[in-house]
Amino acid sequence: MVLLHGTWDNQNVWDVLAPQLKDRGYCVFSLNYGRDASSAVGVLDGMYGTGDIRASAREVAGFVERVRAATGAARVDLVGHSQGAVLARQYLRFEGGGAKVGTLVSLVGSNHGADSVGLDRLLGGEMASIRDAALARVLGIAGTQQLTGSDLLRELNAGGDTVPGVHYTVVASRVDDASQPPEVTFLRPGPGATVDNVWVQDLCPADDYRHADVPRSPTVAYIVQRALDPDYSGTPCPR
Repeated sequence: MVLLHGTWDNQNVWDVLAPQLKDRGYCVFSLNYGRDASSAVGVLDGMYGTGDIRASAREVAGFVERVRAATGAARVDLVGHSQGAVLARQYLRFEGGGAKVGTLVSLVGSNHGADSVGLDRLLGGEMASIRDAALARVLGIAGTQQLTGSDLLRELNAGGDTVPGVHYTVVASRVDDASQPPEVTFLRPGPGATVDNVWVQDLCPADDYRHADVPRSPTVAYIVQRALDPDYSGTPCPR
């Protein structure tokens, strides 16, 4: 199993979920991807997930091959948070991952784009290229690639949301403070794929973990483990 963090983050976001999965007997791997010092944010210590998502997908492809070689597994499972979900889908569609992945769990992924504090509406149309160039210099290109209507997302979603042979569990939160509206994260199943779209609050109305902290939610941990093992019988709402 490979865990993929989000934008402006690193593998420490899995400090709660990874040990839980390991205790359940899973072989758990994670990496820091997308290091790009060309932006103001990208030079900061511990700041990953700022580089071109296409290049990051190639990083993930190489990492998955090392995991497969180390474990002998024909297929791996992926859990992606925020950009990590988009990155996983980029890998599946364009870097040969479709034949090497069994399950993808998307945690509040920016699968159909995000609104950068209204900038995608205020600076759309002919102004979009100016907006994207300015934002990329500050926040990194990966941030602009996740804005609604970006070239990367149009290309990624043009052939449908899924690839054949993969099971998708897609998690959205009604208190998500980054993806708006939060249901834009949901995916539509295409031929040969299955999709379970899940609201966190349908399982635990009291869950109030915001976008950045979703990987540390006990309810999300339950959803992930059910996605990997339908017989898992943990507690979805422990609080």
